[in-house]
Amino acid sequence: MAEKLAQMSIHEKLTRLARNLWWSWDPEVTDVFRLIDPELWEKVNHNPVLLLKEYSPDRLEERAREAVLHTRIHWSYRRFQEYLTAQTTWGSTHAGILGQGPVAYFSAEFGIHESLPIYSGGLGVLAGDHLKSASDLGLPLVGIGLFYHEGYFTQAIDAGGWQRETYPRLEAVELPLVPVTNADGPIVVTVDTRTGPIHARVLHLNVGRVHLYLLDTDIPLNTDADRALTARLYGGDQRTRIRQELLLGVGGVKALKALGILPNVIHMNEGHSAFAPLEVIRQRMQEDGFPFDKALRDTASRCAFTTHTPVPAGHDRFDQGLIEEHLGPLGDALGLDTHGLMGLGRVDPQNGGESFCMTVLALKLCRIANGVSNLHGVVSRDMWKSLWPWRSVEEIPIGHITNGVHVPTWLAGQMRVLYNRVLPEDWYQRTGEPEVWSGFESITPGELWEVHSTLKSRLINYARKHAVDQAKLRGEGAEVVADMEGLFDPQALTIGFARRFAPYKRADLILKDLDFLAKLITDTDRPLQFIFAGKAHPADDRGKQILQHIFQLTRKEPFRGRVLILENYTIEMGRVLVQGVDVWLNNPRRPLEASGTSGQKVVLNGGLNCSILDGWWAEAYDGKNGFAIGSGRTHWNQDIQDARDGEDLYRVLTKEVIPMFYDRDRDDLPQEWIARMKRAIRTLGWRFNADRMVMDYANNSYVPAAGGLSCSIVSMP
Repeated sequence: MAEKLAQMSIHEKLTRLARNLWWSWDPEVTDVFRLIDPELWEKVNHNPVLLLKEYSPDRLEERAREAVLHTRIHWSYRRFQEYLTAQTTWGSTHAGILGQGPVAYFSAEFGIHESLPIYSGGLGVLAGDHLKSASDLGLPLVGIGLFYHEGYFTQAIDAGGWQRETYPRLEAVELPLVPVTNADGPIVVTVDTRTGPIHARVLHLNVGRVHLYLLDTDIPLNTDADRALTARLYGGDQRTRIRQELLLGVGGVKALKALGILPNVIHMNEGHSAFAPLEVIRQRMQEDGFPFDKALRDTASRCAFTTHTPVPAGHDRFDQGLIEEHLGPLGDALGLDTHGLMGLGRVDPQNGGESFCMTVLALKLCRIANGVSNLHGVVSRDMWKSLWPWRSVEEIPIGHITNGVHVPTWLAGQMRVLYNRVLPEDWYQRTGEPEVWSGFESITPGELWEVHSTLKSRLINYARKHAVDQAKLRGEGAEVVADMEGLFDPQALTIGFARRFAPYKRADLILKDLDFLAKLITDTDRPLQFIFAGKAHPADDRGKQILQHIFQLTRKEPFRGRVLILENYTIEMGRVLVQGVDVWLNNPRRPLEASGTSGQKVVLNGGLNCSILDGWWAEAYDGKNGFAIGSGRTHWNQDIQDARDGEDLYRVLTKEVIPMFYDRDRDDLPQEWIARMKRAIRTLGWRFNADRMVMDYANNSYVPAAGGLSCSIVSMP
């Protein structure tokens, strides 16, 4: 092994590192790629595949000598190999049964890194973090998704503040994607519909120890319409949506079979992939001779389902015509007519007027189901109680596993230095254990505040640069550009708000009383400043109007220079924001935030949350590790609720947040504020990270399902 490593060139080692996204959560390797060519690294959107295309082996060798990178490259590659070949992991110890057959994790989107923009928001980033932690834990798992050639969209804000969408094309050859082949050539799966087959090739991506397979319809076998089927995430009409979901579910299971992968567990991450169990049932009937009912029960015992939304509009529904067109051939193989197929997706199978719901289908075809926070579990049980009319709401078989975030991905390098000093040597391999985090209290207030101040300054510089670039692209005048170059005070209380601009997330709640807000941000002794970012869905005009309102406010006095909205929210921008803000603002309309994870990323980096008691914060807030907006009560009238929450938001800012931030000792340190920072990291870091989340899935979903034990946990709906 050592001899073989010594014989490999720098170019070979870096190429292998570039083609496994493990590098994206290892700061040492990321820094090596950046140092090769810092300017090009930014230009290629942090894509090492494109970076290395610009360097021949000889030129790369020369550059490595100039930057004194040889030792770092050799060390990085050796660690990479040790990571991939480790024999003893948490997964091998605690989930050995999955060694017989992995978990197949289906998701419509995966947010792993900004260089692979096939995600729209929290659901995709959560899926990406799930894969990374499964890899770190050594949990046998494969991901199944779709490769979107145009991604979600690139956002620009015009001079009037209106969101404009463009769709730059992604080329697989410029990414660490490889078409999967066998002895006959590229593997292609076919999904039949009444109006003709849909074909897709299978692309492979390494995510540490985890394999991610993405289906791509842009191949000559398809019609022009079907070649564009995997062009955009969440684009197109209902027919496009059902065809994408048919491909994800049915095509995904067929891809696993073609790859020779026999999963022990099917995990459906949201209802988009709910057709997957139907294809598994068909295969059991064809290969093992099972009748439909027996095949369904056997398949459902090995299926787990995670629902992510308490918003009714977030659950996909299709009419009978679309179901017959797309599921008809599969129904024939299952022995089901259109009525039988529709019944699987209806709460009441006999209700001919009810549409087909993907969430209903998923709940009927699994034996383990969960929401993504404690409160979301409560909401989901109430939302879907009609599926189990003989049970009380408390007995509805939908539990919860609260979301978490992947620590190495979201933790700033400067904070990692602090962690390395006060936490156990192997802390990054044990982030889900509470005792690992207890040492954080030993950090002195001054050093924690110094690191936070450095990250905050980096955020402000980042915001200035992006604001200037945006203003120039819009053709704004020299005065506006000059304002952008000097906006924000590094000493002022900086509040961040970044997420999808869905109306229920109420990005504009802080703007309800502009006169009062103006007083807060212009206070010369205790000023505030706000950074907003986020995308509205292309079809969501109300979300776009909220975004426009905020943008227009940033061009008016006294808000100009104190309120900013950054366009084209990405994983990269998210990292900088969550690592640098003083306060993370989250004010959804309770209880419509299923979980939320951005605030968890803020915790890791020393920021404090100021949030409605919804999603994860409802179970995280203890009175001393952040701030709560309101008491968790909701009003039946939405307008009254919004007014009440707006008043509570201003109250907590003026009575708690602002005074505590600006209460300084003789060394200019906000001691009570820093105490909350330390408490937040110590009490929340272990609970709300993806390692703990994936371990919960393994213990409570995957191992029971793989062992056929889940039938006793949830009965047939």
